[in-house]
Amino acid sequence: MDDCCDSKGSELAKLREKQSRVLYIVLAINAVMFVVEFTAGWVVNSTALLGDSLDMFGDTLVYAISLFVLHRGTRARAGAALFKSGFLLLFSILIIGEAIRKSFLGVVPEAGWMGLIGLIALAANLSCLALLYSHRSDDINMSSTWLCSRNDVIANLSVLGAAGLVMLTQSRWPDLIVGVGLALLYLHSSVQVGRDAWPQWRGRADQLGGCCGTGSTDAKTENDGDQCTRR
Repeated sequence: MDDCCDSKGSELAKLREKQSRVLYIVLAINAVMFVVEFTAGWVVNSTALLGDSLDMFGDTLVYAISLFVLHRGTRARAGAALFKSGFLLLFSILIIGEAIRKSFLGVVPEAGWMGLIGLIALAANLSCLALLYSHRSDDINMSSTWLCSRNDVIANLSVLGAAGLVMLTQSRWPDLIVGVGLALLYLHSSVQVGRDAWPQWRGRADQLGGCCGTGSTDAKTENDGDQCTRR
């Protein structure tokens, strides 16, 4: 048992160090892109960009939580997840409200800028995918972060599609439909994350055992991966 603990502890320490470096990089990429997309969305009147910025914001929180829980327990992870849930809920409602306002004002976004920012966001997510690729099978925590970035490419492509349709039709509706769709997706995600995290925050989460507690570590992070795949 001691040999198991010693070797497992050494392996986990090295693995966590490698994981944390990658997570810090992808955290920085997503945080910067959230600011870029959110600002651009307001400036060029694009609800789709605002909705896609939620993607970057959600991922920023996912990566931050992944770093936070590398050496922490269930209750800490649950509290971080509740924090994420509250912010996603707030931003989702804000974007839906903005879409309703624009639908009455008849504002048409600038399709060229939509497409350019959408391409930059796509490049950012592809970079994150490349960085996370070698860690995608390390554990459930890293697998969930990789799945999140992989799924985000779909959101980026939907923004590019909306930009193309706006350019062709000179209509605000493709932008509004994609933006509201993304906001509703994250509204649902925020509710689901909050619902799953609340019992753990209240101390009712099940604990699983393993060699040196490693089994419980994977169990603690499993729900985060589920949220990404549900999106």
